[in-house]
Amino acid sequence: MSQKYALSLIVKLVLLVTFCSLYGCATTRTDDAGAVTFDPFEPANRPFYTLDDTLDKTFMRPIAETYVKITPTPVRIGVTNFFDNLLYPNVIVNSFLQGKLKQSVSDTARFVFNSTLGIGGLLDVATDMGLPMHDEDFGQTLAVWGFGSGAYLYIPLIEGPSSFRDAPDIATRLLLNPFTYLPAFWPVSALKIINSRANLLDDTTIRDEAAVDPYSFTREAYMQQREYLIHDGELPNEGYEDIFEDEDSDDPALIIE
Repeated sequence: MSQKYALSLIVKLVLLVTFCSLYGCATTRTDDAGAVTFDPFEPANRPFYTLDDTLDKTFMRPIAETYVKITPTPVRIGVTNFFDNLLYPNVIVNSFLQGKLKQSVSDTARFVFNSTLGIGGLLDVATDMGLPMHDEDFGQTLAVWGFGSGAYLYIPLIEGPSSFRDAPDIATRLLLNPFTYLPAFWPVSALKIINSRANLLDDTTIRDEAAVDPYSFTREAYMQQREYLIHDGELPNEGYEDIFEDEDSDDPALIIE
């Protein structure tokens, strides 16, 4: 993918997310479980989810399980570290765009130290140096800038759970991935896909065993995780204070005469 094409894709996706996020702010739906999620494309999302789930059970999961069996844990950790570090410029840029200047400096130092002392990122030396890993992306940046999540999307084959606000991050990841400009390294991406799937084996087992409706479970888990990341783990307690105040005011035992 050329840089010109990637930039064009970003512009189109940003325009799309702007419209859909504004529309999404005004329209939601509540499912049977009581979760509020804007999912107007569910008739298309569900078949896409089923397609991915079928391909996963038929091909990816068996490959990932075999990969885990034949690959020592230290090697898999090194592979995970390598790809996390390779894609870390996306974190650095979005830390800066969100106004987290101190964090962006820390993230830059983390990338430099892991890329050099960590042998191209195979070793995570930065964490022991007091430079923790962060998880930032363009979807979170748009949220910080005030964009609503918009409609929930399931993008088959390349992304999985997403939303109109999060979708542009696909383009920014490509734009900031060094391998995008090195076609000779594109086959290495297959290793990333397999390794990433192997890291999720336990999570998908829990989903399959616990969920009555795996599609809804995946959707709500994704949306909750996004809220957690957007607020850096400090979720707002909106609405709870009013609830407690209402309950207290109705309790005769708490009325002071």
